[in-house]
Amino acid sequence: MFKIAVLVSGGGTNLQAIIDSINSGYLNCKIEAVISDKDGICAIDRAKKNNIPVYIFDKKIYQDNISQEICNLLDNKVDLIVLAGWLSILKGSLIEKFKNKIINIHPSLIPSFCGEGMYGIKVHEKAIEYGVKFSGCTVHFVNEETDRGPIILQKVVPVLNYDTAKILQKRVLLEEHHALPEAIKLISENRVTVEGRKVIISME
Repeated sequence: MFKIAVLVSGGGTNLQAIIDSINSGYLNCKIEAVISDKDGICAIDRAKKNNIPVYIFDKKIYQDNISQEICNLLDNKVDLIVLAGWLSILKGSLIEKFKNKIINIHPSLIPSFCGEGMYGIKVHEKAIEYGVKFSGCTVHFVNEETDRGPIILQKVVPVLNYDTAKILQKRVLLEEHHALPEAIKLISENRVTVEGRKVIISME
């Protein structure tokens, strides 16, 4: 059984999409742990309702030690770490030990509107401000540079004339709920190969 850990910082709708994909049989994997960098968020409730072990490493308490705590917890325990709305920066030995085994979903078409300070509604505000005609989401591997790891897949949505950032955010989020389970499925089926910056996806 392919084992994953899901890292969350908010409402957990992407976590729910993964849970639903497992329950439907689309994903043949098990969530071994849900890890949060703050207490009292809806994602924790979603995990508990599905009897998934929850670990909280509050960033106000653990600060720069969060990555090491996660590494200590997950080393040799999971096949993939999935960032599903996780806002803390990962670094150090966690990145090294889980090279090409950590994925993140970002609410834009990287390399647009990404990097330091670009998260949540801010991403969509920038897309609207810039006047792009298309936006979307990107699933990528995590490396030492924020939002700069090799791209696994992207989903595209139109940006309409009278969109607000919140309207665009909702449209992109619907695609995130498809993209993240799809990326997990591809990796769990050993169909993903990384060659430098390129991700090669093999046919079934």
